[in-house]
Amino acid sequence: MDALELLHNRVSCPALQEPAPNQEQLDNIFKAALRAPDHGSIRPWRFLTVQGEHRSQLGELFLQAALSDDAELLPERQEKFRKMPLRAPMLIVVIAANQKHPKVPVLEQEVSAGCAAQNILHAAFAQGFGAMWRTGDMAYHPVVKEGLGVTDDETVIGYIYLGTASKMRKAPQHNLDQYVTDWTG
Repeated sequence: MDALELLHNRVSCPALQEPAPNQEQLDNIFKAALRAPDHGSIRPWRFLTVQGEHRSQLGELFLQAALSDDAELLPERQEKFRKMPLRAPMLIVVIAANQKHPKVPVLEQEVSAGCAAQNILHAAFAQGFGAMWRTGDMAYHPVVKEGLGVTDDETVIGYIYLGTASKMRKAPQHNLDQYVTDWTG
């Protein structure tokens, strides 16, 4: 697959199953992530991988966070939080490791970490894997951040769910004229 074919055809895959990327494939994914644009070469990101039984532990952390907001959470909603990380055989937590820098504001650092996340999606697709970038309340919840070891200076950019797509949908085609115009001064 050439680069433009990859960029034109990558889609999000919410239905993921085993196998997840092996170590060599995961190394390729992280090598791609580290090629994200990086003003100041400060590498304002870090990544956590969550696999196997650790996904259930993450689900318990999500539940703990949800219960801290609503101690009367219905059992079916509790189960939903427990199962969130089980949607795929592997997750990568993308974290913007924001740093004090005289020329690189936090926004640029978070965008850079977002670019690293995008590179993860592309590298997974290039190797035949499906992926889905998710956020939601559990990306921003203080209980989850503490449980993941995310500091006050860091931001969870998202959870990348990785695995083998049970069904790969076709990329939708968009009309470029709806999004691109010439600026003429």
